[in-house]
Amino acid sequence: MKTKPLFIHFTFFLAFIFSFNLSAQRLEKVEPEKAGMSSERLKFLTTTFQQYVDNGKLPGAVVLVARKGQVAYFQSFGKSDLENNIPMSDDAIFRIASQTKAIVSVGIMMLQEEGKLLISDPVGKYIPAFKETTVAVSKDDGGYEIVKAKRPVTIRDLLTHTSGIGYGDGIAKDLWQKAKIQGWYFADREEPIIETVTRMAALPFDAQPGGKFVYGYSTDILGALIEIVSGEPLDKYLKSRIFDPLGMTDTYFYLPENKKERLTVVYSPSDDGLKKAPEPGGMIGQGAYVDGPRVSFSGGAGLLSTTSDYATFLQMMLNKGELNGKRIISRKSAELMTVSHLGDVPFPWTKGTGFGLGFSVVEDFGLRGSPGSKGEFGWGGAYHSTYWADPEEELVVVYFTQLIPSNGLDDHDKLRALVYQAIVD
Repeated sequence: MKTKPLFIHFTFFLAFIFSFNLSAQRLEKVEPEKAGMSSERLKFLTTTFQQYVDNGKLPGAVVLVARKGQVAYFQSFGKSDLENNIPMSDDAIFRIASQTKAIVSVGIMMLQEEGKLLISDPVGKYIPAFKETTVAVSKDDGGYEIVKAKRPVTIRDLLTHTSGIGYGDGIAKDLWQKAKIQGWYFADREEPIIETVTRMAALPFDAQPGGKFVYGYSTDILGALIEIVSGEPLDKYLKSRIFDPLGMTDTYFYLPENKKERLTVVYSPSDDGLKKAPEPGGMIGQGAYVDGPRVSFSGGAGLLSTTSDYATFLQMMLNKGELNGKRIISRKSAELMTVSHLGDVPFPWTKGTGFGLGFSVVEDFGLRGSPGSKGEFGWGGAYHSTYWADPEEELVVVYFTQLIPSNGLDDHDKLRALVYQAIVD
């Protein structure tokens, strides 16, 4: 039997390696002018954010701006650890908190595309405890009564935050406190997420399903739903279906030992300047993300990531579900996710804005009153991170810092103004 020449085998090997690297490549860094942005005008952004650091308003931060599929600006500021004088680096790892929600929402849409669920399905079809739920209703005497929900909560309700499920701080917060389900942090829990959300189902919600935008545990329930429908733990599902195909090599629920030194420290403002944030139950600092039980995967707020990884995810969404030859979701699913689904339900936080399936969506950027475009989608996280993607301008912006609370800092608005003023094409 003849064998193929060695060079043919070697050629196939090189082709395989090249195709693998191409599929997982990062967004390319270019001179800003190649992406239609001005190097000179971007200096205003650099100067402004350096001033936040110099004035003790921010410990450190990383800003990434991509346009037309290329990175036009990528800058680190300040320190990742003030006490130990560790400079912030471009590959610093941050707690992204509620920026986890968009990724998990994409995971749900993938299951719909595979015929494993419909977002119109009642949640109780998969998690029986949600077949019949209740709502707390205020009484004139200041108390509340518990009534049956008018209809079942659907998966779409969870995606749009119209399920009526808050963070356990509504009028029936005494019952949520008694059940030890309050706040958005789960990394220190030894209880799997499906057990936690099953216990949630027995507690009274803050509003009737479909009746009001209520920000809370909806996406944590979606994470548990993914585990049930896919048959995989949430961390493994997201890794195999989203992170690995996109080359998001620094995104985790819990850090590997060899990456823990890259996790930034969280700070809080005080009269004496920035101080390490308090750490109840490992909530804020290195804590459980490094040394925790690694059992509870919070689909609503649990991920850690880098600006590069998150920009890669957003570029995929901006590309209607595909990046570098890897299709994560279909064009139509991406389009469905990035239009508002609220209808007559008001979005309570920002004028001119609605909410889609995992993202806020700008419907009238003039009414909102800040630079941007109609159709822009985004969100942020509890540690003062933010992001948005602007299809009209082919723009992705990721801003990570670790500050809680932010005490009214205007850096988010400044960032937006300084990014858009640098567009020159």
